[in-house]
Amino acid sequence: MRKLYLCFFLIFFFYLSSEAVSGFIVEFPDTNSPIGDDALSLFYYHRSCPDAERIIHNIVKQWVDKDPTLAPAIMRLHFHDCAVRGCDASILLDYQGSERWSNVSKSLRGFEIIDEIKREIEKKCPRTVSCADILTAAARDATVLAGGPYWQVPYGRKDGRVSIGKEAELVPMGRESVTGLVEFYQSKGLNILDLVALSGAHTIGRSTCGSLQYRLYNYMGTGKPDPTITPRYLNYLRRKCRWASEYVDLDANTPKKFDTQYYKNIQIKMGLLKTDQILYYDSRTKPLVHAFASQSEVFRHQFAASMVKLGNIQEYQSVEEGEIRVICSSVND
Repeated sequence: MRKLYLCFFLIFFFYLSSEAVSGFIVEFPDTNSPIGDDALSLFYYHRSCPDAERIIHNIVKQWVDKDPTLAPAIMRLHFHDCAVRGCDASILLDYQGSERWSNVSKSLRGFEIIDEIKREIEKKCPRTVSCADILTAAARDATVLAGGPYWQVPYGRKDGRVSIGKEAELVPMGRESVTGLVEFYQSKGLNILDLVALSGAHTIGRSTCGSLQYRLYNYMGTGKPDPTITPRYLNYLRRKCRWASEYVDLDANTPKKFDTQYYKNIQIKMGLLKTDQILYYDSRTKPLVHAFASQSEVFRHQFAASMVKLGNIQEYQSVEEGEIRVICSSVND
């Protein structure tokens, strides 16, 4: 317990002395703060749809029990939604030119899970629960089913009516610099602490080999592999990724366990994506990698806090012009 408190203190002190970041460790946002004319609230569906969370949990569990890889897939789907126009389910809209049709969205999965949840909730509570709220809660339940922490989800999001494929291309795809990542996160109201904590979602899940082959053979046009990959891991990845269409685990050691191994991998040059490994080589992020690698409870608490902040991202247009979709893949008539 003394070590846990010490780690909290060190991270707290680090951010007090840093001019690059505002915010403190495990800083939960106000879950009843106003957005537009409404407010996100833990009790939003308490009377209008009391069975909503139970329905969401049961259906997510049914799917994840059959295919555990869907847990990180739902978490990723939620991130891609909130990273564009806020958490308004715009990623779920299915028409040519939408975010879902963007090249960077081709590997996203889990749409059918959200559709099934929506159908069941509509039977109980017609035109009441937004697809954005469903996706946010499903991401929380998927995290828990994968062995991650639990957090309370505030509700009241509206579903957006606009989805533009080109905007999805702004979501980080694994080749950005730390500064580029920091600027992207800050544009969404998140800080460096959130960046490093949410990157820990890569403790589970997988990536297409096509997104990292450039690191294996011709990094930065040098004709050589990325020198930040340890030789043994490089050989492993070259065997696994003979084809760009293949998949490889984001965490080579404990790919199905939500733990701190992701950060330990980074410490020994085994970060799969460039955006994973560079967290260890920047003075703004390296201390947090060390802290999360050595203190599991600190990581779990902060991951939950950062997921709350991610899920609370709202953009004015979606709030003012949003709706409760009857079908998540299309706007209402």
